Amino acid sequence: MDNPKIQINNLDLWYGDFQALKGVNTRFREKVITAIIGPSGCGKSTLLRVFNRMNDLAEGVKTTGEVVIDGQNIIAKGTDLVTLRKKVGMVFQRPNPFPLSIYENIVFGPRIYGETNRMKLEEMVENSLKSVLLWEELKNKLRKPALSLSLEQKQRLCIARLLAVRPDILLMDEPCSSLDPQATTRIEELMRELKVNYTIVIVTHNMQQAARISDETGFMLLGELIELGRTEELFTKPRDKRTEDYITGRYG
Repeated sequence: MDNPKIQINNLDLWYGDFQALKGVNTRFREKVITAIIGPSGCGKSTLLRVFNRMNDLAEGVKTTGEVVIDGQNIIAKGTDLVTLRKKVGMVFQRPNPFPLSIYENIVFGPRIYGETNRMKLEEMVENSLKSVLLWEELKNKLRKPALSLSLEQKQRLCIARLLAVRPDILLMDEPCSSLDPQATTRIEELMRELKVNYTIVIVTHNMQQAARISDETGFMLLGELIELGRTEELFTKPRDKRTEDYITGRYG
């Protein structure tokens, strides 16, 4: 592929003596949804956290290889992590809004990055909430506590909070695991709309979800990325027998 959004070359990662990622080589295309599937403990979330260096927060982590985003190796020493985490945002399994108002949740990031103009901040709030289809619901409730929202609204708010700092890449680690089926459907619809402007990488245990929403899917096992390709092909004609065994329920 020419000019992938993310290119991974010979990536290895250790937590102390335990090797969590082993020789990962792959690429992620721009403005598509890529799902990462595999059994628990196979390295899916660890791989996701490599893209914004969140693994660095754990003690004893060692990473080697290259992870190139827009031509820059983010594993290299001297990488500006503040800039990286502005560019690569993350949504977690359970919604984690700050114990502040809806408005203050969204302007939190822009203020950290130096925005003080009130009109610009208000515009960011409106645009971010419109992007996650919450503006009409919340435009008259911006001063209410974010913690008073439903689980689905909280997750949308967390996505809006990311969009306010204008990232390029959205990482989603099991973003629907705490939601009911109806709310899950709405978040999945939102992801399809967001991929028009963002590169999205999602970790999911739900293979049906991966099949529904992703353009490409990767299968991980024991720290290795076994294969990554077009979702339809991976689920119907996997290249590796280990992938076939997993998606047909023989293990995992």
